[in-house]
Amino acid sequence: MTRGTIQNRDAFLQNIAKRLGRSPRLSGVSQPQWDYAPQWTVFAGYSQDDLLSALREQCKLIHTDYIETTSSELAGALKQQVAAYGGGPVIVPDDPRFAEYGLSALLHDEWPAEQTAVHVWNSSLGRQNIDAAEQANVGIAFSEITLAESGTVVLFSRNEQGRTIHFLPKTYIAIVPKSSVVPRMTQAAAYIHEQIEKGAVVPSCINFITGPSNSADIEMNLVVGVHGPMKAAYIVVTDR
Repeated sequence: MTRGTIQNRDAFLQNIAKRLGRSPRLSGVSQPQWDYAPQWTVFAGYSQDDLLSALREQCKLIHTDYIETTSSELAGALKQQVAAYGGGPVIVPDDPRFAEYGLSALLHDEWPAEQTAVHVWNSSLGRQNIDAAEQANVGIAFSEITLAESGTVVLFSRNEQGRTIHFLPKTYIAIVPKSSVVPRMTQAAAYIHEQIEKGAVVPSCINFITGPSNSADIEMNLVVGVHGPMKAAYIVVTDR
Protein backbone atom coordinates (compact mmCIF):
# COMPACT_ATOMS: atom_id res chain seq x y z
CA MET A 1 0.00 0.00 0.00
CA THR A 2 1.31 3.44 -0.92
CA ARG A 3 2.01 5.61 2.10
CA GLY A 4 -0.71 8.21 2.66
CA THR A 5 -3.39 6.56 0.49
CA ILE A 6 -6.64 4.82 1.44
CA GLN A 7 -7.54 1.61 -0.35
CA ASN A 8 -11.13 0.45 -1.08
CA ARG A 9 -12.66 3.35 0.86
CA ASP A 10 -15.71 3.76 -1.40
CA ALA A 11 -16.59 0.07 -1.29
CA PHE A 12 -16.17 0.06 2.47
CA LEU A 13 -18.46 3.09 2.94
CA GLN A 14 -21.00 1.68 0.51
CA ASN A 15 -21.20 -1.49 2.54
CA ILE A 16 -21.75 0.40 5.81
CA ALA A 17 -24.38 2.66 4.23
CA LYS A 18 -26.17 -0.35 2.81
CA ARG A 19 -26.34 -1.94 6.26
CA LEU A 20 -27.76 1.32 7.62
CA GLY A 21 -30.37 1.43 4.87
CA ARG A 22 -29.27 4.70 3.29
CA SER A 23 -26.88 6.22 0.75
CA PRO A 24 -23.30 7.07 1.75
CA ARG A 25 -22.85 10.56 3.17
CA LEU A 26 -19.65 12.03 1.81
CA SER A 27 -20.19 15.67 2.75
CA GLY A 28 -22.16 17.88 5.09
CA VAL A 29 -21.34 15.75 8.12
CA SER A 30 -20.59 17.66 11.31
CA GLN A 31 -19.82 16.65 14.85
CA PRO A 32 -23.03 16.56 16.92
CA GLN A 33 -23.53 19.01 19.77
CA TRP A 34 -24.73 16.89 22.66
CA ASP A 35 -27.18 18.28 25.23
CA TYR A 36 -25.24 16.55 27.97
CA ALA A 37 -21.48 16.16 28.13
CA PRO A 38 -20.67 14.83 31.62
CA GLN A 39 -17.11 14.00 30.58
CA TRP A 40 -16.30 17.72 30.72
CA THR A 41 -17.66 18.24 34.24
CA VAL A 42 -15.16 16.01 36.06
CA PHE A 43 -12.98 18.33 38.17
CA ALA A 44 -14.62 21.33 36.50
CA GLY A 45 -13.47 24.54 38.14
CA TYR A 46 -10.43 22.92 39.72
CA SER A 47 -7.31 25.05 39.93
CA GLN A 48 -3.93 23.61 38.98
CA ASP A 49 -3.22 23.08 42.68
CA ASP A 50 -6.54 21.24 43.07
CA LEU A 51 -5.66 18.96 40.16
CA LEU A 52 -2.28 18.29 41.72
CA SER A 53 -3.97 17.27 44.97
CA ALA A 54 -6.24 14.89 43.06
CA LEU A 55 -3.22 13.40 41.28
CA ARG A 56 -1.40 12.98 44.59
CA GLU A 57 -4.31 11.06 46.10
CA GLN A 58 -4.77 8.90 43.01
CA CYS A 59 -1.11 7.86 43.10
CA LYS A 60 -1.79 6.22 46.46
CA LEU A 61 -4.40 4.01 44.79
CA ILE A 62 -2.25 2.99 41.83
CA HIS A 63 0.84 2.09 43.89
CA THR A 64 2.93 4.92 42.44
CA ASP A 65 5.53 6.92 44.34
CA TYR A 66 4.69 10.62 44.21
CA ILE A 67 7.37 13.28 44.71
CA GLU A 68 7.07 17.06 44.41
CA THR A 69 10.10 19.23 43.72
CA THR A 70 11.19 22.37 41.90
CA SER A 71 13.36 22.84 38.83
CA SER A 72 16.37 23.72 40.96
CA GLU A 73 15.95 20.61 43.10
CA LEU A 74 14.92 18.21 40.33
CA ALA A 75 18.36 16.71 39.73
CA GLY A 76 18.73 15.82 43.40
CA ALA A 77 15.21 14.38 43.60
CA LEU A 78 15.75 12.31 40.47
CA LYS A 79 19.09 10.99 41.68
CA GLN A 80 17.56 10.06 45.03
CA GLN A 81 14.64 8.21 43.43
CA VAL A 82 16.90 6.27 41.06
CA ALA A 83 19.02 5.24 44.07
CA ALA A 84 15.84 4.16 45.89
CA TYR A 85 15.05 1.90 42.92
CA GLY A 86 18.50 0.31 43.02
CA GLY A 87 20.51 2.58 40.74
CA GLY A 88 21.35 2.08 37.07
CA PRO A 89 21.61 1.25 34.30
CA VAL A 90 19.39 4.16 33.23
CA ILE A 91 17.79 4.80 29.84
CA VAL A 92 16.36 8.14 28.70
CA PRO A 93 15.04 9.58 25.43
CA ASP A 94 16.99 12.14 23.43
CA ASP A 95 14.84 14.97 24.81
CA PRO A 96 15.99 18.61 25.01
CA ARG A 97 13.95 19.04 28.19
CA PHE A 98 16.60 17.17 30.16
CA ALA A 99 18.93 20.10 29.43
CA GLU A 100 16.18 22.69 29.94
CA TYR A 101 15.40 21.25 33.38
CA GLY A 102 19.06 21.23 34.45
CA LEU A 103 19.67 17.48 34.21
CA SER A 104 22.54 17.41 31.71
CA ALA A 105 25.27 17.30 34.35
CA LEU A 106 23.57 14.42 36.15
CA LEU A 107 23.09 12.37 32.99
CA HIS A 108 26.41 13.02 31.27
CA ASP A 109 28.84 13.70 34.11
CA GLU A 110 27.71 12.79 37.61
CA TRP A 111 26.16 9.39 36.99
CA PRO A 112 28.89 8.16 34.60
CA ALA A 113 31.54 9.26 37.13
CA GLU A 114 29.76 7.08 39.70
CA GLN A 115 29.75 4.11 37.28
CA THR A 116 26.00 4.46 36.69
CA ALA A 117 25.47 3.63 33.03
CA VAL A 118 23.20 6.02 31.11
CA HIS A 119 21.90 5.20 27.63
CA VAL A 120 20.40 8.04 25.59
CA TRP A 121 18.05 6.77 22.88
CA ASN A 122 19.63 7.10 19.45
CA SER A 123 17.52 6.04 16.48
CA SER A 124 20.62 5.36 14.38
CA LEU A 125 21.56 2.54 16.78
CA GLY A 126 18.45 0.55 15.96
CA ARG A 127 18.10 -2.65 17.96
CA GLN A 128 20.80 -1.55 20.40
CA ASN A 129 18.30 0.85 21.94
CA ILE A 130 15.85 -1.95 22.67
CA ASP A 131 18.63 -4.07 24.16
CA ALA A 132 19.62 -1.13 26.39
CA ALA A 133 16.01 -0.71 27.51
CA GLU A 134 15.79 -4.41 28.32
CA GLN A 135 18.93 -4.23 30.43
CA ALA A 136 18.04 -0.95 32.15
CA ASN A 137 16.93 -0.82 35.75
CA VAL A 138 15.27 2.59 35.38
CA GLY A 139 13.57 4.29 32.43
CA ILE A 140 13.03 8.04 32.69
CA ALA A 141 10.90 10.31 30.48
CA PHE A 142 8.78 13.45 30.56
CA SER A 143 4.99 13.25 30.69
CA GLU A 144 3.39 15.23 27.86
CA ILE A 145 -0.07 15.25 29.46
CA THR A 146 -0.93 14.01 32.95
CA LEU A 147 -4.44 12.88 33.93
CA ALA A 148 -5.35 13.77 37.51
CA GLU A 149 -8.44 11.56 37.67
CA SER A 150 -6.64 8.29 36.92
CA GLY A 151 -3.02 9.13 37.69
CA THR A 152 -2.02 8.52 34.09
CA VAL A 153 0.99 9.89 32.21
CA VAL A 154 0.69 10.36 28.45
CA LEU A 155 3.85 9.69 26.45
CA PHE A 156 4.44 10.40 22.76
CA SER A 157 6.73 7.99 20.96
CA ARG A 158 9.02 9.38 18.25
CA ASN A 159 12.42 8.69 16.67
CA GLU A 160 14.16 10.10 19.72
CA GLN A 161 11.94 8.24 22.21
CA GLY A 162 11.10 4.63 21.58
CA ARG A 163 8.18 3.12 23.47
CA THR A 164 10.37 0.41 25.00
CA ILE A 165 11.81 3.06 27.34
CA HIS A 166 8.51 2.91 29.20
CA PHE A 167 7.96 -0.85 29.24
CA LEU A 168 11.20 -2.83 29.36
CA PRO A 169 13.15 -1.34 32.30
CA LYS A 170 12.55 -2.87 35.72
CA THR A 171 11.31 0.46 37.12
CA TYR A 172 10.04 3.70 35.64
CA ILE A 173 10.15 7.40 36.53
CA ALA A 174 8.02 10.05 34.83
CA ILE A 175 8.99 13.70 35.18
CA VAL A 176 5.69 15.59 35.38
CA PRO A 177 5.59 19.36 34.78
CA LYS A 178 2.80 20.80 36.90
CA SER A 179 1.45 22.58 33.82
CA SER A 180 0.90 19.21 32.11
CA VAL A 181 -1.76 18.10 34.62
CA VAL A 182 -5.34 18.11 33.25
CA PRO A 183 -8.53 16.62 34.72
CA ARG A 184 -8.88 13.43 32.68
CA MET A 185 -8.73 11.54 29.38
CA THR A 186 -11.25 13.98 27.87
CA GLN A 187 -8.76 16.84 27.79
CA ALA A 188 -5.93 14.64 26.47
CA ALA A 189 -8.09 13.38 23.59
CA ALA A 190 -9.23 16.92 22.81
CA TYR A 191 -5.63 18.12 22.65
CA ILE A 192 -4.58 15.30 20.32
CA HIS A 193 -7.63 15.94 18.11
CA GLU A 194 -6.78 19.65 18.00
CA GLN A 195 -3.26 18.88 16.81
CA ILE A 196 -4.67 16.70 14.02
CA GLU A 197 -7.04 19.48 12.96
CA LYS A 198 -4.08 21.87 12.79
CA GLY A 199 -2.24 19.49 10.50
CA ALA A 200 0.48 18.71 13.05
CA VAL A 201 2.29 15.39 12.85
CA VAL A 202 0.84 13.24 15.62
CA PRO A 203 2.90 10.30 16.94
CA SER A 204 1.83 6.91 15.62
CA CYS A 205 2.18 5.53 19.16
CA ILE A 206 0.75 7.38 22.16
CA ASN A 207 1.06 5.55 25.47
CA PHE A 208 -1.25 6.08 28.42
CA ILE A 209 0.52 4.62 31.45
CA THR A 210 -1.07 4.44 34.89
CA GLY A 211 1.53 3.52 37.48
CA PRO A 212 3.48 0.24 37.49
CA SER A 213 2.33 -2.79 35.55
CA ASN A 214 -0.48 -4.72 37.22
CA SER A 215 -3.17 -7.27 36.60
CA ALA A 216 -6.32 -8.50 38.33
CA ASP A 217 -7.18 -11.17 35.76
CA ILE A 218 -7.11 -14.01 38.28
CA GLU A 219 -10.01 -13.89 40.75
CA MET A 220 -9.87 -10.07 40.67
CA ASN A 221 -6.84 -10.13 42.95
CA LEU A 222 -4.53 -7.22 42.09
CA VAL A 223 -0.92 -8.15 41.43
CA VAL A 224 1.51 -5.26 40.85
CA GLY A 225 4.62 -5.65 38.70
CA VAL A 226 3.72 -8.50 36.39
CA HIS A 227 4.47 -7.61 32.77
CA GLY A 228 6.38 -4.33 32.80
CA PRO A 229 7.96 -1.93 35.28
CA MET A 230 7.55 -3.31 38.80
CA LYS A 231 7.67 0.14 40.39
CA ALA A 232 6.85 3.62 39.12
CA ALA A 233 7.34 7.15 40.39
CA TYR A 234 6.04 10.53 39.29
CA ILE A 235 8.31 13.45 40.06
CA VAL A 236 6.17 16.58 39.78
CA VAL A 237 8.04 19.80 38.97
CA THR A 238 5.85 22.39 40.68
CA ASP A 239 7.33 25.51 39.04
CA ARG A 240 7.09 24.35 35.41
